[in-house]
This record gives sequence, C-alpha cells and structure tokens, in this order.
Amino acid sequence: MKNLSIRLILIAVVALFIGVAHAGRPITIKGSDTMVILGQRWAEQYMNETPGQIIQVTGGGSGTGIAALINGTTDICAASRPMKPDEKLKLRDRFQTMGVEIPVAKDGLSVYLGEANVVKKLSLEQLKNIYLGTLTNWKQVGGKDATIVLYGRENSSGTYGFFKDNVLGGRDFSPRVQTLPGTAAVVNAVSKDPNGIGYGGAAYAKGVKDCAIAKDDKSPAILPTAVTVHDGTYPLWRYLFFYTRKKPAGDIKRFVDWTLSAKGQELATKVGYFPLK
Repeated sequence: MKNLSIRLILIAVVALFIGVAHAGRPITIKGSDTMVILGQRWAEQYMNETPGQIIQVTGGGSGTGIAALINGTTDICAASRPMKPDEKLKLRDRFQTMGVEIPVAKDGLSVYLGEANVVKKLSLEQLKNIYLGTLTNWKQVGGKDATIVLYGRENSSGTYGFFKDNVLGGRDFSPRVQTLPGTAAVVNAVSKDPNGIGYGGAAYAKGVKDCAIAKDDKSPAILPTAVTVHDGTYPLWRYLFFYTRKKPAGDIKRFVDWTLSAKGQELATKVGYFPLK
C-alpha cells in the first residue's frame, strides 16, 4: 500500500510538471481595437481546448500594438493595417528582423448611420467630401435638412489610417470630426445621434445600420457581406493581421496555426468578421 501511494504521488507530480511545461508562459496580444473582439474569442476558445495555456488580449489601437512589438512588450501585434516601412526599420534596428506579417482574417470597413437615417448609400467621393468637411448637410446626399455630425477614430488607430489612405486619399480629416477611443464608442455615438456618421469594423455594427458604398457614380452601392468582401466588390475591404518579431514557434505557432485552421476561421465568421477563404 505504501509503495502504491508513493507511485500515485509520483504520477501526480509528473502530471503537474507536464501540465506546467506545456502551458509555458502567457501569450500576449496587443493592438487593433477592431480586432479585440476577434482576438478575445479566439483566445477563449483556444484556452478551452488547451488546458494551462494563457492568452492575454488587449487593445489600444494598431499603432499601440506595433509600438509594443518594437519595444518587445508583446508577443503578437494585432493590426488592422500593414506595418509602415519606418516601423519595420525600427523593429530591425532593435531585433535585427523586419517582422513577420500573417493575414488572419478579412474585414469590411463599415460606414455606420443611425437606423432612422433615410440615406442608404454613398459614393466614395461623397464619403470623402463628408469627412473632409466639404459636404456638411444630409440633404446634399439625399437625406433630410440636418447638419452631418462626424465621428471617427484617434490617429493611433489602424482603422483611422486605412480610412485616411483609402477614402481621403491621404488628406486630413475635417476638424469637425469627433475622435473617439474605440470602434465601440463610435458605434455607440452614432446609435444615439440621428444625424451622425461613423466608420469601423463590420463586427461592431449593432444598433446602427451599414451604409452601402459605391466606388463611383456609375457603380452599384455595395454592402459589406461575406460574398462582397471575399470577391472584392465591396470597396473598403481589408486584411486583418498578426505581426510577430520572428517566425512563430512553440506555443505562439500552435495558437497562430489554430486561428488559421478551419475551426479558427469559422469562429471569425461567427463573431462577424470574414474568413481568408
């Protein structure tokens, strides 16, 4: 009996050691607010399937995540825009690597309107002029006689950068834009403001409606859906990225591979994003 007890204790100790060894240290993911919901759901599901593994997900914006990657304070940067050349050079100067870019999902950058707004579609040119401050009244784009109230993201946001580059052609936003610290805050503001307009990830569009977007006056207005994002007909689709300093290995590789698996991509779809394929 004594020998059996000793063997059971040894087995328990070995099992505990194996569990701790398998868990390793926590994996940290920091960056895009657009991707926070997705990152958290991926982390929750993966941790459920991988006992002992801890994954910590925080937002702050793509720029914040990229800075953390450069500073060595996060394992994975979540970004809703590509890294800039100067950011890659900073990473190289510190870690002798240009980083590894991993597309993990697609997103349709949505234009949010209040549910009672009679406007249903805008061309890219109209959207551009609204956020440049050239168009200031809803009646100028087929709506009621009311001043357009602009909501947007702070300049550390990848969504801010994507919108500036792809809608405004690199020009500055109107000073009338009210900048908010997250996509959820933009959606909340537009949902309470019948004259508001905002932009952000498709997964956040709750309590607001998506505005259909046309490439130009001769093109049909398109809503962001799995089909239109996949085939590129929705004009504001984009990739969502993970960035690592070096080629993923160990626990990080296993997690990244899982997000790219059929199960991980299916979860992305359920959350409101779009799969790579």
